[in-house]
Amino acid sequence: MPPGLSSTDVSFKGFGGLTLHGTMLAPQKASRPRPGVVLVTGSGSGVPREHLLTEAVEFARQGLAVLIYDKRSVGYTRFRRSYSELADDALAAVRALRAQPGVDPAKVGLWGLSEGGWVAPLAASRSDDVAFVIVVGGNAMTPIRQQLWNETSALRRVGVSGSLIDQGKRNFARLGADAGLFAEAHFDAQAVLRRVRQPLLGVWGSRDLQTPPGDNPPLFARALERGGNTHYTFRFFAGADHAAHVSPDGGVTRGAALAPGYAELVGSWVRDVTSGRLPNADAPTPPEQDHPSTPAPPSAWWESAWMQLAAFVLFVVAFTAYPLVAVVRRVRRRKVTLVGRWARLLAGTGFLAVIGLFFYLFYLMAAGRSPDPGSVIAGRPLPWLALQGLAVAATVSCVATTVTWRRAAATLSRGEHARLALLVIAGAVFVPWALYWGLLLP
Repeated sequence: MPPGLSSTDVSFKGFGGLTLHGTMLAPQKASRPRPGVVLVTGSGSGVPREHLLTEAVEFARQGLAVLIYDKRSVGYTRFRRSYSELADDALAAVRALRAQPGVDPAKVGLWGLSEGGWVAPLAASRSDDVAFVIVVGGNAMTPIRQQLWNETSALRRVGVSGSLIDQGKRNFARLGADAGLFAEAHFDAQAVLRRVRQPLLGVWGSRDLQTPPGDNPPLFARALERGGNTHYTFRFFAGADHAAHVSPDGGVTRGAALAPGYAELVGSWVRDVTSGRLPNADAPTPPEQDHPSTPAPPSAWWESAWMQLAAFVLFVVAFTAYPLVAVVRRVRRRKVTLVGRWARLLAGTGFLAVIGLFFYLFYLMAAGRSPDPGSVIAGRPLPWLALQGLAVAATVSCVATTVTWRRAAATLSRGEHARLALLVIAGAVFVPWALYWGLLLP
């Protein structure tokens, strides 16, 4: 423990009666009860309290009693989490800190990093016990919009542009949310902020590569003021990363130290607001960000997960059935017609485009902020160009199959007509599907 600070183990009951364990750091000597702050960490299951030890030490050196605690792993997974439950955990931590000797219970607030920037305001909106709110790398937008910006920015940094980002990545993220694979995807952060009455400090690093540092501050201000709250302060730290740490490489790698002046800002701001000196809409111009974020609303019925599944089943059935029957016909040494050649090309290219699209987008999603999309030519990765080539070939083959089928209609059997009808229907559906996913767009 750094000299001049004390450390006290604290346990409390969070949501559902789960026992959570933490540590309070505070100055050893104080002439009067001190303000306190509970630190709420970012995303991840079971994040240990040590993850925020640097912040806790530096804030304690500013005269605050600081509580850090182990984040829950119960009920929190990649596909299931509840900001409401996490907010209840945070409020339980506030109650525990308010009860500690040497802490002024009227001056205890919440600090939230990243995901905690959604959780801390939600907790504050539920309780007058919270004296103030601090968000670092916080979002006043939906989690899906933030995550989409995060992932597409990583692709842009390696030279990717165009329909892969504008259509493919965006629609794949929305599909995942529709399928329940993106917990809290459409959490309404602005509705929560409109209910926050406590003074709020927002901190962003100018090189935040995970949260849009230019888009979010105006969204925060708009939501707070619509709720009648003008007691907010925004500050931006040049060259700092998502957590307002010094970054040696423009935000890609997090340094150990906090940005110069950040801890001092927190200390002085908390002392001011807990002494009745409230800020009044103190919001300088936010830093420029490399690319704007894009709204990602819930899917309409025609693009929903169920409609995508129906289209996928149609493609798999139609694009595999025709060549399988063709193989049987070839074994039986039936004559191969011009219609059959175009139809098999449609089936082959369509099937590969559909399967390849989902495999490639899933690979990019799994890569997160460290993508390797392949060699990039004119903003398009080679795998994406290959998928686009397949989609163009399938579209041309669909037209050619339809034309040659009509010309040869009188010579074809009833079974051949049925096979071609199913295939052409799948091809006709494939065209708008490929446009939706960006395979037929630049």
